[in-house]
Amino acid sequence: MTSETIVLICAFIVFACGAMGVVYRKNPIAVLMSIELMINASILVLILGSRVHGNAEGQAAGLLVLVLGAAEVVVGLALALALFRGQASVDVDDAKEIAG
Repeated sequence: MTSETIVLICAFIVFACGAMGVVYRKNPIAVLMSIELMINASILVLILGSRVHGNAEGQAAGLLVLVLGAAEVVVGLALALALFRGQASVDVDDAKEIAG
């Protein structure tokens, strides 16, 4: 088994854990953490592609995705806090609609 195969299997496992967390979790913060796991798995594949092809474009794209993922988590957390501030429950399924 080559090192590229091991990295791909690891990225698949991390992405699958993130996808299961998005589907099964009810807490919005846990859902955001699961989305971040999925983003990190995609970054791992970008870095692997960069290594296989011998250029740094994948690493630059991975850095850009990492920064955008962090910004997405910040905005998502702010929205989740604003949404659930007035409610007693923090269950994602309880938020049927967002009204201003």
